[in-house]
Amino acid sequence: EEEEALGSDLDLDLGDDREDGGEQPDASLPLHVLPLYSLLAPEKQAQVFQPPPEGTRLCVVATNVAETSLTIPGIKYVVDCGKVKKRHYDRVTGVSSFRVTWVSQASADQRAGRAGRTEPGHCYRLYSSAVFGDFEQFPLPEISRRPVEDLILQMKALNIEKVINFPFPTPPSVEALVAAEELLIALGALQAPQKTESMKQLQRSRLSCPITALGRTMATFPVAPRYAKMLALSRQHGCLPYAITIVAAMTVRELFEELDRPAASDEELSGLKAKRARVAQMKRIWAGQGASLKLGDIMVLLGAVGACEYSGCSPQFCEANGLRYKAMVEIRRLRGQLTTAVNTVCPEAGLFVDPKMQPPSESQVTYLRQIVAAGLGDHLARRVQSEDLLDDTWKNAYKTPLLDDPVFIHPSSVLFRELPEFVVYQEIVETTKMYMKGVSAVEVQWIPVLLPSYCQFDKPLEEPPPTYCPEKGRVLCHRASMFYRVGWPLPAVQVDFPEGIDCYKHFARVLLEGQVFPTLASYRGCLLSSPSTMLKTWARLQPRTESLLRALVAEQASCRETLLAAWRKSPKYLLAEYCQWLPQAMHADVEKAWPPTSDP
Repeated sequence: EEEEALGSDLDLDLGDDREDGGEQPDASLPLHVLPLYSLLAPEKQAQVFQPPPEGTRLCVVATNVAETSLTIPGIKYVVDCGKVKKRHYDRVTGVSSFRVTWVSQASADQRAGRAGRTEPGHCYRLYSSAVFGDFEQFPLPEISRRPVEDLILQMKALNIEKVINFPFPTPPSVEALVAAEELLIALGALQAPQKTESMKQLQRSRLSCPITALGRTMATFPVAPRYAKMLALSRQHGCLPYAITIVAAMTVRELFEELDRPAASDEELSGLKAKRARVAQMKRIWAGQGASLKLGDIMVLLGAVGACEYSGCSPQFCEANGLRYKAMVEIRRLRGQLTTAVNTVCPEAGLFVDPKMQPPSESQVTYLRQIVAAGLGDHLARRVQSEDLLDDTWKNAYKTPLLDDPVFIHPSSVLFRELPEFVVYQEIVETTKMYMKGVSAVEVQWIPVLLPSYCQFDKPLEEPPPTYCPEKGRVLCHRASMFYRVGWPLPAVQVDFPEGIDCYKHFARVLLEGQVFPTLASYRGCLLSSPSTMLKTWARLQPRTESLLRALVAEQASCRETLLAAWRKSPKYLLAEYCQWLPQAMHADVEKAWPPTSDP
Protein backbone atom coordinates (compact mmCIF):
# COMPACT_ATOMS: atom_id res chain seq x y z
CA GLU A 1 0.00 0.00 0.00
CA GLU A 2 1.23 3.46 -0.89
CA GLU A 3 0.92 4.91 2.57
CA GLU A 4 3.02 6.78 5.07
CA ALA A 5 3.01 7.77 8.73
CA LEU A 6 0.90 10.79 9.55
CA GLY A 7 0.13 11.51 13.22
CA SER A 8 -3.17 13.21 13.91
CA ASP A 9 -4.52 14.86 17.05
CA LEU A 10 -1.17 14.76 18.83
CA ASP A 11 -1.06 17.85 21.06
CA LEU A 12 2.55 19.10 21.14
CA ASP A 13 3.75 22.13 23.08
CA LEU A 14 5.05 24.14 20.14
CA GLY A 15 4.84 27.57 21.81
CA ASP A 16 1.44 28.51 20.48
CA ASP A 17 0.03 29.63 23.86
CA ARG A 18 -3.12 31.49 23.06
CA GLU A 19 -3.97 34.70 24.89
CA ASP A 20 -7.64 34.60 24.06
CA GLY A 21 -8.44 32.69 27.23
CA GLY A 22 -9.87 29.87 25.14
CA GLU A 23 -10.30 26.48 26.70
CA GLN A 24 -6.93 24.73 26.87
CA PRO A 25 -6.74 20.96 26.42
CA ASP A 26 -5.64 19.13 29.52
CA ALA A 27 -2.13 17.91 28.66
CA SER A 28 -2.13 15.63 31.66
CA LEU A 29 -4.76 13.35 30.13
CA PRO A 30 -3.25 10.10 28.81
CA LEU A 31 -3.44 9.38 25.07
CA HIS A 32 -5.67 6.64 23.65
CA VAL A 33 -3.49 5.73 20.62
CA LEU A 34 -4.99 3.86 17.62
CA PRO A 35 -3.42 2.91 14.26
CA LEU A 36 -5.17 3.46 10.93
CA TYR A 37 -4.07 2.01 7.56
CA SER A 38 -5.87 0.40 4.65
CA LEU A 39 -4.83 -3.23 5.38
CA LEU A 40 -6.05 -2.97 8.97
CA ALA A 41 -9.04 -5.20 9.73
CA PRO A 42 -12.35 -3.31 9.25
CA GLU A 43 -13.42 -3.72 12.90
CA LYS A 44 -10.10 -2.22 14.05
CA GLN A 45 -10.44 0.65 11.56
CA ALA A 46 -13.90 1.37 12.99
CA GLN A 47 -12.40 1.93 16.46
CA VAL A 48 -11.14 5.39 15.47
CA PHE A 49 -14.77 6.55 15.13
CA GLN A 50 -15.70 5.42 18.65
CA PRO A 51 -15.40 7.88 21.57
CA PRO A 52 -12.16 7.30 23.53
CA PRO A 53 -12.35 5.86 27.06
CA GLU A 54 -13.24 8.45 29.66
CA GLY A 55 -10.27 10.43 30.92
CA THR A 56 -8.21 9.94 27.73
CA ARG A 57 -7.56 11.83 24.51
CA LEU A 58 -7.81 10.14 21.10
CA CYS A 59 -4.59 10.00 19.06
CA VAL A 60 -4.73 8.35 15.62
CA VAL A 61 -1.43 7.40 13.99
CA ALA A 62 -2.48 7.13 10.34
CA THR A 63 -1.05 6.55 6.91
CA ASN A 64 -2.21 8.71 4.03
CA VAL A 65 -5.48 6.75 3.98
CA ALA A 66 -6.58 9.56 6.34
CA GLU A 67 -5.46 12.26 3.89
CA THR A 68 -8.59 12.34 1.72
CA SER A 69 -10.62 9.19 2.35
CA LEU A 70 -12.36 9.89 5.65
CA THR A 71 -13.14 12.42 8.35
CA ILE A 72 -12.68 11.42 12.00
CA PRO A 73 -14.98 13.50 14.25
CA GLY A 74 -13.47 15.51 17.07
CA ILE A 75 -9.96 15.83 15.58
CA LYS A 76 -8.48 19.23 16.51
CA TYR A 77 -4.77 18.80 15.79
CA VAL A 78 -2.85 17.23 12.90
CA VAL A 79 0.91 16.65 13.04
CA ASP A 80 2.22 16.34 9.47
CA CYS A 81 5.70 14.85 9.00
CA GLY A 82 5.65 15.85 5.30
CA LYS A 83 6.73 12.41 4.11
CA VAL A 84 5.01 9.76 2.02
CA LYS A 85 5.97 6.14 1.34
CA LYS A 86 5.09 5.23 -2.24
CA ARG A 87 5.52 2.19 -4.42
CA HIS A 88 8.13 2.99 -7.06
CA TYR A 89 8.37 0.93 -10.27
CA ASP A 90 11.60 0.73 -12.18
CA ARG A 91 10.58 1.13 -15.84
CA VAL A 92 13.41 -1.06 -17.14
CA THR A 93 13.53 -3.92 -14.65
CA GLY A 94 9.96 -3.87 -13.29
CA VAL A 95 11.28 -4.04 -9.71
CA SER A 96 8.97 -2.34 -7.21
CA SER A 97 10.23 -0.78 -4.03
CA PHE A 98 8.72 1.45 -1.36
CA ARG A 99 10.44 4.81 -1.16
CA VAL A 100 9.95 7.55 1.42
CA THR A 101 9.85 10.99 -0.22
CA TRP A 102 8.50 14.46 0.46
CA VAL A 103 4.80 14.96 -0.29
CA SER A 104 3.47 17.49 -2.79
CA GLN A 105 2.06 20.88 -1.77
CA ALA A 106 -1.44 19.70 -2.70
CA SER A 107 -1.11 16.65 -0.40
CA ALA A 108 0.23 18.83 2.45
CA ASP A 109 -2.80 21.12 2.10
CA GLN A 110 -5.11 18.10 2.18
CA ARG A 111 -3.48 16.95 5.41
CA ALA A 112 -3.88 20.37 6.97
CA GLY A 113 -7.56 20.19 6.02
CA ARG A 114 -8.01 17.15 8.28
CA ALA A 115 -7.71 19.41 11.33
CA GLY A 116 -10.80 21.25 12.43
CA ARG A 117 -13.33 19.54 10.16
CA THR A 118 -16.00 19.65 12.84
CA GLU A 119 -14.56 22.40 15.08
CA PRO A 120 -11.60 24.85 15.02
CA GLY A 121 -8.22 23.10 14.85
CA HIS A 122 -4.51 23.42 13.98
CA CYS A 123 -1.98 21.62 11.78
CA TYR A 124 1.62 21.39 13.00
CA ARG A 125 4.04 20.78 10.12
CA LEU A 126 7.37 19.23 11.03
CA TYR A 127 9.13 21.13 8.22
CA SER A 128 9.74 24.76 7.42
CA SER A 129 7.94 26.95 4.91
CA ALA A 130 11.17 26.99 2.87
CA VAL A 131 11.04 23.20 2.57
CA PHE A 132 7.33 23.45 1.68
CA GLY A 133 8.24 25.84 -1.13
CA ASP A 134 10.52 23.19 -2.64
CA PHE A 135 7.72 20.58 -2.82
CA GLU A 136 6.21 19.67 -6.19
CA GLN A 137 2.90 21.47 -6.65
CA PHE A 138 1.01 18.21 -7.34
CA PRO A 139 1.90 14.51 -7.01
CA LEU A 140 3.03 12.75 -10.19
CA PRO A 141 0.06 11.28 -12.12
CA GLU A 142 -0.15 7.50 -11.75
CA ILE A 143 0.20 6.99 -15.53
CA SER A 144 3.77 8.30 -15.37
CA ARG A 145 4.90 6.05 -12.51
CA ARG A 146 3.53 2.60 -13.34
CA PRO A 147 3.66 0.09 -16.24
CA VAL A 148 1.14 0.88 -18.99
CA GLU A 149 0.74 -2.42 -20.89
CA ASP A 150 -2.91 -2.78 -19.80
CA LEU A 151 -3.66 0.75 -21.04
CA ILE A 152 -1.90 0.12 -24.38
CA LEU A 153 -3.84 -3.14 -24.92
CA GLN A 154 -7.19 -1.45 -24.26
CA MET A 155 -6.31 1.39 -26.67
CA LYS A 156 -5.21 -1.09 -29.38
CA ALA A 157 -8.51 -2.95 -28.89
CA LEU A 158 -10.23 0.41 -29.64
CA ASN A 159 -8.21 0.50 -32.92
CA ILE A 160 -5.93 3.31 -31.71
CA GLU A 161 -2.80 1.84 -33.31
CA LYS A 162 -0.39 4.78 -32.96
CA VAL A 163 -0.63 5.21 -29.21
CA ILE A 164 2.41 7.51 -29.17
CA ASN A 165 0.38 10.12 -31.12
CA PHE A 166 -2.57 10.02 -28.72
CA PRO A 167 -3.15 13.37 -26.90
CA PHE A 168 -2.78 12.18 -23.30
CA PRO A 169 -3.27 14.93 -20.66
CA THR A 170 0.00 13.61 -19.21
CA PRO A 171 1.69 11.24 -21.69
CA PRO A 172 3.63 8.21 -20.42
CA SER A 173 7.33 8.17 -21.24
CA VAL A 174 8.45 6.72 -24.58
CA GLU A 175 10.45 4.09 -22.63
CA ALA A 176 7.26 2.95 -20.86
CA LEU A 177 5.40 2.74 -24.19
CA VAL A 178 8.20 0.74 -25.84
CA ALA A 179 8.45 -1.63 -22.86
CA ALA A 180 4.67 -2.14 -22.91
CA GLU A 181 4.60 -2.92 -26.66
CA GLU A 182 7.54 -5.32 -26.34
CA LEU A 183 5.73 -7.22 -23.58
CA LEU A 184 2.46 -7.34 -25.55
CA ILE A 185 4.30 -8.61 -28.66
CA ALA A 186 5.97 -11.33 -26.56
CA LEU A 187 2.56 -12.31 -25.11
CA GLY A 188 1.15 -12.59 -28.66
CA ALA A 189 -1.33 -9.73 -28.12
CA LEU A 190 0.27 -7.53 -30.82
CA GLN A 191 1.76 -8.43 -34.20
CA ALA A 192 5.54 -8.21 -34.29
CA PRO A 193 7.10 -5.87 -36.90
CA GLN A 194 8.48 -7.63 -39.99
CA LYS A 195 12.14 -8.55 -39.55
CA THR A 196 12.83 -7.63 -43.18
CA GLU A 197 12.15 -3.94 -42.48
CA SER A 198 15.00 -1.46 -42.30
CA MET A 199 16.04 -0.12 -38.89
CA LYS A 200 14.25 3.20 -39.54
CA GLN A 201 11.01 1.42 -40.55
CA LEU A 202 11.36 -0.88 -37.55
CA GLN A 203 11.60 2.11 -35.16
CA ARG A 204 8.52 3.68 -36.81
CA SER A 205 6.42 0.50 -36.78
CA ARG A 206 7.54 -0.50 -33.28
CA LEU A 207 5.00 1.80 -31.63
CA SER A 208 2.17 1.11 -34.11
CA CYS A 209 1.86 -2.69 -34.01
CA PRO A 210 -1.71 -3.89 -34.74
CA ILE A 211 -3.61 -6.05 -32.25
CA THR A 212 -4.01 -9.81 -32.83
CA ALA A 213 -7.11 -12.00 -32.33
CA LEU A 214 -5.53 -13.24 -29.07
CA GLY A 215 -4.99 -9.62 -28.02
CA ARG A 216 -8.67 -8.79 -28.58
CA THR A 217 -9.66 -11.75 -26.40
CA MET A 218 -7.17 -10.67 -23.71
CA ALA A 219 -8.56 -7.11 -23.77
CA THR A 220 -12.01 -8.38 -22.70
CA PHE A 221 -10.67 -9.51 -19.31
CA PRO A 222 -10.42 -6.78 -16.61
CA VAL A 223 -6.96 -7.90 -15.45
CA ALA A 224 -3.30 -7.25 -16.36
CA PRO A 225 -2.25 -8.60 -19.82
CA ARG A 226 0.02 -11.28 -18.29
CA TYR A 227 -2.95 -12.68 -16.36
CA ALA A 228 -5.28 -12.27 -19.36
CA LYS A 229 -2.86 -14.47 -21.37
CA MET A 230 -3.19 -17.16 -18.67
CA LEU A 231 -6.98 -17.08 -19.00
CA ALA A 232 -6.78 -17.24 -22.80
CA LEU A 233 -4.55 -20.35 -22.60
CA SER A 234 -6.58 -22.23 -20.00
CA ARG A 235 -9.56 -23.46 -22.04
CA GLN A 236 -8.02 -26.91 -22.37
CA HIS A 237 -8.01 -29.80 -19.89
CA GLY A 238 -10.70 -28.25 -17.64
CA CYS A 239 -8.24 -25.67 -16.24
CA LEU A 240 -10.43 -22.56 -16.66
CA PRO A 241 -12.02 -22.52 -13.15
CA TYR A 242 -8.57 -22.90 -11.57
CA ALA A 243 -6.99 -20.27 -13.82
CA ILE A 244 -9.79 -17.80 -13.01
CA THR A 245 -9.24 -18.38 -9.28
CA ILE A 246 -5.46 -17.99 -9.61
CA VAL A 247 -5.75 -14.80 -11.66
CA ALA A 248 -8.28 -13.31 -9.21
CA ALA A 249 -5.97 -14.12 -6.26
CA MET A 250 -2.89 -12.70 -8.04
CA THR A 251 -4.78 -9.51 -8.95
CA VAL A 252 -5.97 -8.84 -5.38
CA ARG A 253 -2.88 -7.98 -3.37
CA GLU A 254 -2.00 -9.10 0.16
CA LEU A 255 -4.16 -12.17 0.80
CA PHE A 256 -2.44 -12.86 4.09
CA GLU A 257 -2.37 -10.69 7.19
CA GLU A 258 0.87 -8.92 8.12
CA LEU A 259 2.03 -11.04 11.05
CA ASP A 260 5.56 -9.60 11.34
CA ARG A 261 4.29 -6.40 12.92
CA PRO A 262 5.61 -5.37 16.37
CA ALA A 263 3.49 -6.46 19.32
CA ALA A 264 2.22 -4.11 22.03
CA SER A 265 2.40 -6.74 24.78
CA ASP A 266 3.88 -10.16 25.58
CA GLU A 267 0.41 -11.64 25.21
CA GLU A 268 0.03 -10.20 21.70
CA LEU A 269 3.55 -11.38 20.83
CA SER A 270 2.80 -15.00 21.78
CA GLY A 271 -0.49 -14.76 19.86
CA LEU A 272 1.34 -13.53 16.75
CA LYS A 273 3.94 -16.32 17.04
CA ALA A 274 1.21 -18.96 17.30
CA LYS A 275 -0.61 -17.46 14.31
CA ARG A 276 2.59 -17.34 12.22
CA ALA A 277 3.17 -21.05 12.93
CA ARG A 278 -0.46 -21.83 12.04
CA VAL A 279 -0.30 -19.87 8.75
CA ALA A 280 3.04 -21.50 7.78
CA GLN A 281 1.51 -24.94 8.45
CA MET A 282 -1.61 -24.12 6.36
CA LYS A 283 0.57 -22.85 3.49
CA ARG A 284 2.43 -26.19 3.48
CA ILE A 285 -0.89 -28.07 3.46
CA TRP A 286 -2.31 -25.94 0.64
CA ALA A 287 0.92 -26.29 -1.39
CA GLY A 288 0.80 -30.11 -1.13
CA GLN A 289 3.57 -32.37 -2.42
CA GLY A 290 5.06 -33.40 -5.75
CA ALA A 291 3.65 -31.59 -8.80
CA SER A 292 1.42 -29.27 -6.76
CA LEU A 293 4.36 -28.13 -4.60
CA LYS A 294 6.18 -27.12 -7.82
CA LEU A 295 3.29 -24.77 -8.60
CA GLY A 296 4.57 -23.11 -5.43
CA ASP A 297 3.02 -19.92 -4.10
CA ILE A 298 0.39 -20.00 -6.87
CA MET A 299 -0.84 -23.36 -5.48
CA VAL A 300 -1.01 -21.76 -2.01
CA LEU A 301 -3.26 -19.00 -3.42
CA LEU A 302 -5.47 -21.59 -5.14
CA GLY A 303 -5.65 -23.72 -1.98
CA ALA A 304 -6.39 -20.74 0.27
CA VAL A 305 -9.23 -19.46 -1.91
CA GLY A 306 -10.65 -22.98 -2.35
CA ALA A 307 -10.58 -23.70 1.40
CA CYS A 308 -12.05 -20.31 2.27
CA GLU A 309 -14.94 -20.71 -0.22
CA TYR A 310 -15.55 -24.28 0.98
CA SER A 311 -15.99 -22.96 4.51
CA GLY A 312 -18.44 -20.28 3.30
CA CYS A 313 -15.88 -17.43 3.22
CA SER A 314 -16.55 -16.62 6.87
CA PRO A 315 -14.62 -13.96 8.83
CA GLN A 316 -13.91 -16.64 11.47
CA PHE A 317 -12.14 -18.91 8.94
CA CYS A 318 -10.08 -15.97 7.65
CA GLU A 319 -9.10 -14.90 11.17
CA ALA A 320 -8.07 -18.45 12.15
CA ASN A 321 -5.90 -18.91 9.05
CA GLY A 322 -4.32 -15.47 8.76
CA LEU A 323 -6.30 -14.47 5.67
CA ARG A 324 -7.61 -10.96 5.10
CA TYR A 325 -11.41 -11.15 4.95
CA LYS A 326 -11.66 -8.03 2.73
CA ALA A 327 -9.23 -9.60 0.22
CA MET A 328 -11.17 -12.89 0.11
CA VAL A 329 -14.45 -11.04 -0.53
CA GLU A 330 -12.75 -9.06 -3.31
CA ILE A 331 -11.44 -12.31 -4.86
CA ARG A 332 -14.95 -13.79 -4.77
CA ARG A 333 -16.28 -10.70 -6.59
CA LEU A 334 -13.50 -10.79 -9.18
CA ARG A 335 -14.00 -14.54 -9.76
CA GLY A 336 -17.64 -13.83 -10.60
CA GLN A 337 -16.67 -10.97 -12.92
CA LEU A 338 -14.02 -13.06 -14.73
CA THR A 339 -16.38 -16.06 -15.02
CA THR A 340 -18.96 -13.81 -16.71
CA ALA A 341 -16.27 -12.39 -19.05
CA VAL A 342 -15.03 -15.89 -20.01
CA ASN A 343 -18.61 -17.10 -20.65
CA THR A 344 -19.16 -14.08 -22.93
CA VAL A 345 -16.04 -14.90 -24.98
CA CYS A 346 -16.53 -18.67 -24.84
CA PRO A 347 -20.25 -19.51 -24.21
CA GLU A 348 -19.68 -23.25 -24.66
CA ALA A 349 -17.52 -23.27 -21.50
CA GLY A 350 -20.67 -22.88 -19.35
CA LEU A 351 -18.67 -21.84 -16.28
CA PHE A 352 -20.00 -20.93 -12.85
CA VAL A 353 -18.32 -20.02 -9.56
CA ASP A 354 -18.25 -23.32 -7.68
CA PRO A 355 -17.89 -22.83 -3.89
CA LYS A 356 -17.09 -26.56 -3.52
CA MET A 357 -14.40 -26.62 -6.25
CA GLN A 358 -12.30 -29.78 -6.06
CA PRO A 359 -8.47 -29.47 -6.05
CA PRO A 360 -6.86 -29.89 -9.51
CA SER A 361 -5.55 -33.29 -10.58
CA GLU A 362 -1.82 -33.89 -10.98
CA SER A 363 -2.00 -33.45 -14.77
CA GLN A 364 -4.06 -30.26 -14.37
CA VAL A 365 -1.43 -28.89 -11.96
CA THR A 366 1.23 -29.49 -14.64
CA TYR A 367 -0.89 -27.63 -17.22
CA LEU A 368 -1.43 -24.79 -14.72
CA ARG A 369 2.34 -24.54 -14.19
CA GLN A 370 2.79 -24.21 -17.96
CA ILE A 371 -0.01 -21.62 -18.20
CA VAL A 372 1.57 -19.54 -15.41
CA ALA A 373 5.01 -19.82 -17.05
CA ALA A 374 3.59 -18.66 -20.41
CA GLY A 375 1.96 -15.62 -18.78
CA LEU A 376 4.98 -14.64 -16.66
CA GLY A 377 7.64 -15.44 -19.28
CA ASP A 378 9.43 -12.10 -18.87
CA HIS A 379 9.69 -12.85 -15.13
CA LEU A 380 11.93 -15.90 -15.46
CA ALA A 381 14.85 -16.41 -13.06
CA ARG A 382 17.55 -19.07 -12.86
CA ARG A 383 19.32 -20.24 -9.71
CA VAL A 384 22.96 -19.19 -9.71
CA GLN A 385 25.12 -22.25 -10.34
CA SER A 386 27.87 -23.07 -7.82
CA GLU A 387 30.60 -22.43 -10.42
CA ASP A 388 29.12 -18.96 -11.11
CA LEU A 389 29.09 -17.80 -7.47
CA LEU A 390 30.76 -14.38 -7.38
CA ASP A 391 30.78 -14.14 -3.57
CA ASP A 392 28.72 -15.17 -0.54
CA THR A 393 26.00 -12.63 -1.30
CA TRP A 394 25.03 -14.80 -4.30
CA LYS A 395 24.48 -17.95 -2.23
CA ASN A 396 20.99 -19.38 -2.94
CA ALA A 397 20.43 -16.40 -5.23
CA TYR A 398 18.76 -16.21 -8.64
CA LYS A 399 19.72 -14.27 -11.75
CA THR A 400 17.19 -12.51 -13.96
CA PRO A 401 17.74 -11.22 -17.52
CA LEU A 402 17.28 -7.53 -16.61
CA LEU A 403 19.04 -7.24 -13.23
CA ASP A 404 22.73 -7.30 -12.41
CA ASP A 405 22.04 -7.82 -8.69
CA PRO A 406 21.03 -11.15 -7.10
CA VAL A 407 17.36 -11.82 -6.33
CA PHE A 408 16.04 -14.29 -3.77
CA ILE A 409 12.94 -16.34 -3.10
CA HIS A 410 11.05 -14.66 -0.25
CA PRO A 411 11.31 -16.55 3.08
CA SER A 412 7.51 -16.77 3.26
CA SER A 413 7.42 -18.76 -0.01
CA VAL A 414 6.79 -22.52 0.10
CA LEU A 415 9.66 -22.87 -2.42
CA PHE A 416 12.14 -21.07 -0.12
CA ARG A 417 13.87 -24.35 0.82
CA GLU A 418 13.24 -26.14 -2.49
CA LEU A 419 15.33 -23.76 -4.70
CA PRO A 420 14.22 -25.03 -8.17
CA GLU A 421 16.67 -24.31 -11.01
CA PHE A 422 14.19 -22.17 -12.98
CA VAL A 423 11.27 -20.18 -11.55
CA VAL A 424 8.82 -17.52 -12.67
CA TYR A 425 7.73 -14.85 -10.19
CA GLN A 426 4.81 -12.46 -9.88
CA GLU A 427 6.90 -9.46 -8.82
CA ILE A 428 10.22 -8.43 -7.28
CA VAL A 429 10.01 -6.26 -4.17
CA GLU A 430 13.13 -4.52 -2.88
CA THR A 431 13.50 -4.38 0.91
CA THR A 432 16.76 -5.46 2.60
CA LYS A 433 17.30 -7.65 -0.49
CA MET A 434 15.46 -8.06 -3.76
CA TYR A 435 12.82 -10.71 -3.12
CA MET A 436 10.69 -12.60 -5.63
CA LYS A 437 7.05 -13.01 -4.61
CA GLY A 438 4.48 -15.37 -6.11
CA VAL A 439 7.06 -17.96 -7.21
CA SER A 440 6.37 -21.09 -9.31
CA ALA A 441 8.89 -23.68 -10.58
CA VAL A 442 9.45 -24.16 -14.34
CA GLU A 443 10.92 -27.17 -16.16
CA VAL A 444 13.84 -26.17 -18.38
CA GLN A 445 12.47 -28.04 -21.44
CA TRP A 446 9.26 -25.95 -21.30
CA ILE A 447 11.05 -22.64 -21.80
CA PRO A 448 11.77 -22.79 -25.59
CA VAL A 449 8.30 -24.24 -26.27
CA LEU A 450 6.27 -21.83 -24.11
CA LEU A 451 8.46 -18.72 -24.51
CA PRO A 452 9.87 -18.83 -28.08
CA SER A 453 9.87 -15.02 -28.37
CA TYR A 454 12.46 -14.85 -25.54
CA CYS A 455 14.74 -17.52 -27.05
CA GLN A 456 17.46 -17.26 -29.70
CA PHE A 457 17.33 -20.53 -31.62
CA ASP A 458 20.25 -22.29 -33.31
CA LYS A 459 19.99 -23.91 -36.75
CA PRO A 460 17.82 -27.06 -36.98
CA LEU A 461 19.68 -30.20 -35.93
CA GLU A 462 20.32 -32.92 -38.49
CA GLU A 463 19.85 -35.60 -35.81
CA PRO A 464 17.11 -36.40 -35.00
CA PRO A 465 15.99 -35.58 -38.56
CA PRO A 466 13.05 -33.23 -39.25
CA THR A 467 9.64 -34.96 -39.31
CA TYR A 468 6.12 -34.12 -40.50
CA CYS A 469 3.40 -33.58 -37.86
CA PRO A 470 -0.06 -34.56 -39.24
CA GLU A 471 -1.90 -32.70 -36.43
CA LYS A 472 -0.18 -29.37 -37.16
CA GLY A 473 0.32 -29.98 -40.88
CA ARG A 474 3.90 -28.71 -40.59
CA VAL A 475 7.45 -29.95 -40.69
CA LEU A 476 9.00 -30.05 -37.21
CA CYS A 477 12.67 -30.11 -36.25
CA HIS A 478 14.84 -30.10 -33.13
CA ARG A 479 16.62 -26.85 -32.23
CA ALA A 480 18.78 -25.83 -29.28
CA SER A 481 18.45 -22.26 -28.01
CA MET A 482 19.70 -19.61 -25.59
CA PHE A 483 17.55 -17.40 -23.35
CA TYR A 484 17.70 -13.75 -24.38
CA ARG A 485 20.20 -11.27 -22.86
CA VAL A 486 21.70 -13.77 -20.41
CA GLY A 487 22.62 -16.62 -22.79
CA TRP A 488 21.31 -19.47 -20.62
CA PRO A 489 21.71 -22.64 -22.72
CA LEU A 490 18.40 -24.47 -23.21
CA PRO A 491 17.97 -28.08 -24.36
CA ALA A 492 17.03 -28.96 -27.95
CA VAL A 493 13.26 -29.29 -28.31
CA GLN A 494 10.93 -30.07 -31.21
CA VAL A 495 9.59 -26.87 -32.76
CA ASP A 496 8.23 -25.73 -36.15
CA PHE A 497 10.90 -25.73 -38.87
CA PRO A 498 12.01 -22.09 -39.34
CA GLU A 499 10.90 -20.24 -42.47
CA GLY A 500 13.33 -20.36 -45.35
CA ILE A 501 14.28 -22.40 -48.40
CA ASP A 502 15.15 -25.48 -46.32
CA CYS A 503 11.61 -25.54 -44.94
CA TYR A 504 10.22 -25.73 -48.51
CA LYS A 505 12.66 -28.53 -49.35
CA HIS A 506 11.58 -30.63 -46.37
CA PHE A 507 7.91 -29.95 -47.05
CA ALA A 508 8.39 -31.01 -50.70
CA ARG A 509 10.00 -34.26 -49.50
CA VAL A 510 7.14 -35.21 -47.14
CA LEU A 511 4.60 -34.16 -49.81
CA LEU A 512 6.18 -36.54 -52.35
CA GLU A 513 6.31 -39.31 -49.74
CA GLY A 514 2.53 -39.01 -49.28
CA GLN A 515 2.74 -37.93 -45.62
CA VAL A 516 0.79 -34.69 -46.18
CA PHE A 517 -1.96 -36.16 -48.40
CA PRO A 518 -2.29 -39.98 -48.20
CA THR A 519 -3.67 -40.07 -51.80
CA LEU A 520 -0.14 -39.33 -53.08
CA ALA A 521 1.32 -42.27 -51.13
CA SER A 522 -0.01 -44.67 -53.81
CA TYR A 523 2.27 -43.02 -56.41
CA ARG A 524 5.40 -43.14 -54.29
CA GLY A 525 6.69 -46.41 -55.78
CA CYS A 526 6.46 -44.92 -59.28
CA LEU A 527 8.42 -41.73 -58.62
CA LEU A 528 11.31 -41.15 -61.04
CA SER A 529 13.52 -39.87 -58.21
CA SER A 530 13.61 -40.48 -54.47
CA PRO A 531 11.78 -37.75 -52.47
CA SER A 532 15.00 -37.33 -50.45
CA THR A 533 16.58 -35.87 -53.62
CA MET A 534 14.95 -32.57 -52.57
CA LEU A 535 17.51 -32.31 -49.75
CA LYS A 536 20.65 -33.13 -51.74
CA THR A 537 23.24 -30.47 -52.47
CA TRP A 538 23.09 -31.37 -56.18
CA ALA A 539 19.26 -31.26 -56.31
CA ARG A 540 19.31 -28.13 -58.49
CA LEU A 541 20.84 -30.17 -61.31
CA GLN A 542 17.49 -31.95 -61.73
CA PRO A 543 14.82 -29.75 -63.34
CA ARG A 544 11.96 -31.53 -61.52
CA THR A 545 13.32 -30.66 -58.05
CA GLU A 546 13.89 -27.04 -58.99
CA SER A 547 10.45 -26.54 -60.59
CA LEU A 548 8.63 -28.09 -57.58
CA LEU A 549 10.61 -25.93 -55.18
CA ARG A 550 9.94 -22.75 -57.21
CA ALA A 551 6.20 -23.48 -57.30
CA LEU A 552 6.03 -23.97 -53.52
CA VAL A 553 8.02 -20.77 -52.84
CA ALA A 554 5.84 -18.76 -55.25
CA GLU A 555 2.71 -19.47 -53.19
CA GLN A 556 4.58 -19.61 -49.84
CA ALA A 557 3.24 -23.15 -49.44
CA SER A 558 5.41 -24.54 -46.64
CA CYS A 559 2.63 -26.28 -44.69
CA ARG A 560 -0.63 -28.15 -45.30
CA GLU A 561 -2.83 -25.10 -44.60
CA THR A 562 -1.11 -22.79 -47.12
CA LEU A 563 -1.14 -25.56 -49.75
CA LEU A 564 -4.89 -26.07 -49.33
CA ALA A 565 -5.38 -22.30 -49.63
CA ALA A 566 -3.40 -22.29 -52.89
CA TRP A 567 -5.61 -25.12 -54.29
CA ARG A 568 -8.79 -23.23 -53.36
CA LYS A 569 -7.46 -20.35 -55.44
CA SER A 570 -6.18 -22.51 -58.33
CA PRO A 571 -7.18 -26.24 -58.36
CA LYS A 572 -4.51 -27.12 -60.95
CA TYR A 573 -1.70 -25.60 -58.84
CA LEU A 574 1.36 -27.91 -58.58
CA LEU A 575 -0.08 -30.47 -61.05
CA ALA A 576 2.48 -29.89 -63.81
CA GLU A 577 5.38 -29.85 -61.32
CA TYR A 578 4.22 -33.08 -59.64
CA CYS A 579 3.74 -34.85 -62.99
CA GLN A 580 7.45 -34.29 -63.77
CA TRP A 581 8.16 -36.81 -60.98
CA LEU A 582 6.01 -39.53 -62.61
CA PRO A 583 6.17 -41.50 -65.91
CA GLN A 584 4.14 -40.03 -68.80
CA ALA A 585 1.66 -42.95 -68.69
CA MET A 586 0.44 -41.94 -65.21
CA HIS A 587 -0.19 -38.26 -65.90
CA ALA A 588 -3.83 -38.74 -66.99
CA ASP A 589 -4.73 -40.61 -63.77
CA VAL A 590 -3.09 -37.98 -61.61
CA GLU A 591 -4.85 -35.18 -63.50
CA LYS A 592 -8.26 -36.77 -62.84
CA ALA A 593 -7.61 -37.05 -59.06
CA TRP A 594 -6.08 -33.54 -58.69
CA PRO A 595 -6.01 -31.85 -56.19
CA PRO A 596 -5.26 -34.88 -53.98
CA THR A 597 -7.09 -33.60 -50.89
CA SER A 598 -9.54 -36.52 -50.47
CA ASP A 599 -8.55 -39.75 -48.65
CA PRO A 600 -7.51 -42.68 -50.87
